[in-house]
Amino acid sequence: MRNQWLRLFLLRCQTQCPPHIYRHSQVKPVRSSNPSLLQSPAPFANLNPFIVFRYFSSSPELAVEPQKPPSDQTFVLADIFAKPDKSAEEIKQELDSNNVIFTHDLVLSALRSDHTTPDVARRLFDWVLESNSDKLSSKSYNLMLGILGSNGFVKESWDMISQMKKKGYGVSKGTFVRISDKFKADGLNEDVEKLKDLYASGSASIKINDPRNDSTPHKFSSCVSQIIRREVWGNDVEKRLQESDVEFSGELVTMVLENRELELNKVLIFFRWVEESGLFKHNQSTYNAMARGLCRKEYVEKFWMFVNEMRGAGYEMERETYFMVLERFVRSKMMKDAVDLYEFAMTGGNKPSVQDCIFLLKKIVVSKELDMNLFLKVVRIFNESGNVFTDANLNSILKSLTSVGRLTEWKEILEAMEKGGYLPSVSTQCQIAFKLGSGGKSRGAREFMDKMVEAEGGTDNSTWVSLVKGYCLARDLDEATCTLRKMVEQQGASSDSERALQLLVGTYCRKNRPSSAYKLVLEMVNDKGLTPRHTTYKELTSTLLLKKRFKEALDVMGMMKNHGYPPVLDSFVAYLSRIGNAEEAVWFSRALASKRSPSESTYFRLFQAYLKAGRQNEAQDFLAKCPSHIKNHADVLNLFCTMKSGDKARNDGRVL
Repeated sequence: MRNQWLRLFLLRCQTQCPPHIYRHSQVKPVRSSNPSLLQSPAPFANLNPFIVFRYFSSSPELAVEPQKPPSDQTFVLADIFAKPDKSAEEIKQELDSNNVIFTHDLVLSALRSDHTTPDVARRLFDWVLESNSDKLSSKSYNLMLGILGSNGFVKESWDMISQMKKKGYGVSKGTFVRISDKFKADGLNEDVEKLKDLYASGSASIKINDPRNDSTPHKFSSCVSQIIRREVWGNDVEKRLQESDVEFSGELVTMVLENRELELNKVLIFFRWVEESGLFKHNQSTYNAMARGLCRKEYVEKFWMFVNEMRGAGYEMERETYFMVLERFVRSKMMKDAVDLYEFAMTGGNKPSVQDCIFLLKKIVVSKELDMNLFLKVVRIFNESGNVFTDANLNSILKSLTSVGRLTEWKEILEAMEKGGYLPSVSTQCQIAFKLGSGGKSRGAREFMDKMVEAEGGTDNSTWVSLVKGYCLARDLDEATCTLRKMVEQQGASSDSERALQLLVGTYCRKNRPSSAYKLVLEMVNDKGLTPRHTTYKELTSTLLLKKRFKEALDVMGMMKNHGYPPVLDSFVAYLSRIGNAEEAVWFSRALASKRSPSESTYFRLFQAYLKAGRQNEAQDFLAKCPSHIKNHADVLNLFCTMKSGDKARNDGRVL
């Protein structure tokens, strides 16, 4: 009776644990203002708290050195099997490159994960069945059956049951309830009855020689659960359990603890009672099963008390438990508890991987409110464990940040990661600069560039170019121009600044602002000493002439001549023959001249273009202004004579 009172007291007594209880733990239980099952009744008011909380001792002498399991790669598997069109060879290569080693626990963890969709689960299960069938157990088949049935895959569910029968595997209680509920909801009454008959008959003959599918725990866990579920916990329940001739093995106790049909309060009482009664000594597996059951919002304080007790008893949180609890905390928007869980796990033997940390950071940055304190805490824990962030880590986090439109927080995120010893590479700096520029975050971009310059004593030129490119994409030409000026001031003239100028001139031209581009080129050449690329000059000249800015185009041709580039003759000839007058043709010919007049071929080409365009008068006017050696040139005379002969023939034809 006394033990029963203590168990009930543990469920009803709301009090604070003595400070010494958590002195070996890095995570304190979450305080809650909600009344819980631990409200203290008067008869127990004077009980010794050290006796009451004997379960939460964390004495170091009880600790044992746990074995660290292989790194969980559930998320990696979800990504690998996400695409249906991958070949077997591609899957094998990705598995090898990610060092995936299939184990029974890894398969179970992947099938349980919220990130594993039904299609992914089917492809993963089939792959393991083909290549590592020994890693599949009755539990694996039941999980896969539960996924199929609960998602409406009726035919596939019965096919899976047939496979299980051939192997001698039975349908578990939890799976039966899960898929029968779905069948009922879909109105599949015949399938429901068929499933009931199958389950009632034992569903399949269990293989006794398979240690993972021992029939005794499978059968008797249902019996124990029924005893617990049907009555209020008391002496009668305990007596029936003790007289049931059930052997309380670790597998049986775990099955009972994972039975979601039972009230959680009763499950916790059972957990305490089964060890107090001397029927079973809890191990790491049963502690973890109980912890997974307690990770609910309304039981979060009890969860923290329990996991600290578990560690005090010398047991570690398993990888599967960590992932399940973390996902539930994240889904419930309990980000503080999710971060505390990460800290708790990092102080234990089964430390979360780098991918686990990035997953948590990504969830923090996409939360409704970005809590930088939580972000910084995770970064600090990660760094103190000897880990270092990489460019890939930052890119993954920034991608999530961008997906929720939080470009303005890039600077804070980067600063937080830098406190963890990370400094972005040049390629990552370029990506950040481009994203900030193209996203219209000019202030953030300026702050970012100032920080990079300060951190490195002058950032790489390619980062400046990426920022200019981003601004050009956003059509923010004023900021792009200011960035180019600042780049040249700090870095001087270089091939990168010439590339940035080309990007900017091209954008000005596409926006029909060639005059602004002309002024910028004039400034960069005369004041900054830049040598624009030939393609930059060519695009600017063509656009100026299209907009009838002939004099500005001539100035550009002069700059090209000074830099040793040939003139853009095609564009000038096309302009002059279409709308240019004789005076402009003279200016053009003079601009082409160096020590002597332009070549005869250039004049001849202009005359041909005028005549071809039917502008004989303009051709004659231009000829009259040409030097004498051009007027008397044989080819020019023949060209005009031919023109006159052709005109006379056409006129004669009209008379006839």
